[in-house]
Amino acid sequence: MTKKELRKKYLQERKKMSEMEIRTLSEQIFDNFQSEFPVIAGQKIHVFMTISKLNEIETDVFIEHFWNNGAQVFVPKIIDNQLISVEYDRETKMETNSWGISEPASNVDSGIKDFDYIITPLLYCDNTGNRVGYGKGYYDRFFSGISETCLKVGLSFFQPQEIIEDVSDWDTRLDHLVMPETILSFRGF
Repeated sequence: MTKKELRKKYLQERKKMSEMEIRTLSEQIFDNFQSEFPVIAGQKIHVFMTISKLNEIETDVFIEHFWNNGAQVFVPKIIDNQLISVEYDRETKMETNSWGISEPASNVDSGIKDFDYIITPLLYCDNTGNRVGYGKGYYDRFFSGISETCLKVGLSFFQPQEIIEDVSDWDTRLDHLVMPETILSFRGF
């Protein structure tokens, strides 16, 4: 299937999910993440903020876990059609952008290039780590400017089933995919 077809299919699949189902599956994904990826003081972690109206995986529990373990947390913000990474703590002032998404009021890019983890949103990921996002290319451009040692970890409600037929050279593969049932690793593909 093409990215466009997969995007449509998995947006529809997520739309069918109940609030309770999203919460339960998000907790299972968090438990799997926690079991495989240690979080320690001083780590730098970029994590997406949940867009509830799109039935995304709930990341609040991830963020709280990162803070409780002394990690520095960074979240995305779109400025001039580019994704920047803004430091985020319990005191960060937040605002709602024109898309209805909560993001930091600050426009200051952290400049961090050596994150330990980038927790990445997606609609679908195939069995080789290629992801389908919302189609704007923000994360692919963001990935191109970070250290190769950074682990790119996708979170998904769904197991890989279809092959993405139109992967391009500028698409960046994930290193790992965390789902409710399991974790897949794509390092070495």
